[in-house]
Amino acid sequence: MTAAAVRPARPSLLRRLRSDYFATPINALISLACIAAIIAIAWPLLRWAVINANFSGTSRADCTAGGACWVFIKARFGQFMYGFYPPAERWRVDLAALLLIGTVALSFWRGLPRRALTVPALWAVLLVVDAWLLAGGLGLPRVETRQWGGLMLTVFLSVYAGVLAVPLGILLALGRQSELPVIRLVATIFIEFWRGVPIITVIFLASLLLPLVMPAGWDIDRLVRALVGLAFVIAAYMAEAVRGGLQAIPKGQGEAAAASGLGYWQTTGLIILPQALRISMPAMTNEFIALVKNTSLVSIVSIFDLLGIAQASLADPNWVGMNMEAYAFSGAVYWLICFGLSRWSRHLETSRKTTH
Repeated sequence: MTAAAVRPARPSLLRRLRSDYFATPINALISLACIAAIIAIAWPLLRWAVINANFSGTSRADCTAGGACWVFIKARFGQFMYGFYPPAERWRVDLAALLLIGTVALSFWRGLPRRALTVPALWAVLLVVDAWLLAGGLGLPRVETRQWGGLMLTVFLSVYAGVLAVPLGILLALGRQSELPVIRLVATIFIEFWRGVPIITVIFLASLLLPLVMPAGWDIDRLVRALVGLAFVIAAYMAEAVRGGLQAIPKGQGEAAAASGLGYWQTTGLIILPQALRISMPAMTNEFIALVKNTSLVSIVSIFDLLGIAQASLADPNWVGMNMEAYAFSGAVYWLICFGLSRWSRHLETSRKTTH
């Protein structure tokens, strides 16, 4: 008899609902109270966002149904996506996004030849090519970073700050575990300093004070300053996430590798770190999700990411009063990105059996 033949039949949906939510009178009462609360909250939102909403038209005068005026989002959609990027050059943003999606897909393709070397090389090429596409030069018209904005800037900050933060965080975690006191002290000071300073302060320091200490004639783009500040903060949190993974690896594995003749870097790179990163993946994903949301803080130094563009668009006298639509749309985009990252991380944990 096969295993499938003896596997118990899965209970029906109705039976599972009854057993999960209405098994006892107390459970049934709590479930009904929760359902009533959800309906009481969701129904007015549904009426505003869908039932009474206005989807067609070109101006505020077309919004007469009493619900949300999604005509505003439709009219400003290009600005929400690209900021003030010149419309004739937006194909470069689209191409950069396609290259990013392709690189992410290749990074997780297990059949990629020489994967350990190819993936870092792909990302290095992507960062250079995407920066060239977005900024211009070498045959492409220049587009100043002050014209960048909207969702493209949010993605840019998340990707570039994340790519800087992950390797730096790994090095800091290894440094904090080092047996050399100087390296351990430097790593600890870096981590504790950046973890202890609010991100808004870091962005202000990077954007306003850094030019004061730079040599005369040196000028770093304010977007780069904000990006580096974000990367340093996230690297400090990443380091603690990776350190947790390192501490979960039994010391006997390192001792066995040393007894086999492996050096520190071979032991760390081939045995310890791969296991530690798999264990740390949920925490690292949380830090990356936090990074995506924290990119909205750059608006305090007049860098217009998705949320900044939403706020700036409210200054248009033709669309005054569209606060709810602007914040609901930008919040929904942030939620979709973060929820997608969360589900993707969960899929990786399951497929690679990283849960313990």
